[in-house]
Amino acid sequence: MKKIYIVLSYTGTILSRAIKLYTRKEYSHVSISLDKNMEHMYSFGRLNAYNPFIGGFVQESPHFGTFKRFKHSKIKVYSLNVSDEDYERIQDTIHKFEINHDKYGFNFMGVVTAAGNYRMRRKYYYYCAEFVKYVLENTSLKLNLPEIVKPEDFQKLEGLQEVFTGILSDYKVA
Repeated sequence: MKKIYIVLSYTGTILSRAIKLYTRKEYSHVSISLDKNMEHMYSFGRLNAYNPFIGGFVQESPHFGTFKRFKHSKIKVYSLNVSDEDYERIQDTIHKFEINHDKYGFNFMGVVTAAGNYRMRRKYYYYCAEFVKYVLENTSLKLNLPEIVKPEDFQKLEGLQEVFTGILSDYKVA
């Protein structure tokens, strides 16, 4: 048995404020991490911390990129026990995105249409919640996630255990 981590966040960027205003939810972004120190989180977001208009598959960390720039981001970290086989499937899926990262883009239209409760699926394009859902769909986990998934939906996953709630820069591995 191994653990994965679901990380909900709110950076306070213009896009995250717009999402929060519309959804009235505390968090506007979701990432997945395979390590509890969150040195390597994976998601879809901005490729450059200073340019919100170019997005795609991203490896995130408190030590570089968007989360380094926005170190006062609000986060909620959950752990989830997964079988060794599911952990390997998750690793393999993420690895496929890593080696082909240049062919993926950010699904801006998917974010807009999700707000209207409509799904716009484009090949090789994801927004954060679509990506995390896709990664988890390749496992034996019971997801019960809606077709049009949003970051807050991951809080309803069966078996989640809250690890931390607070400011990213205050997160310390126990």
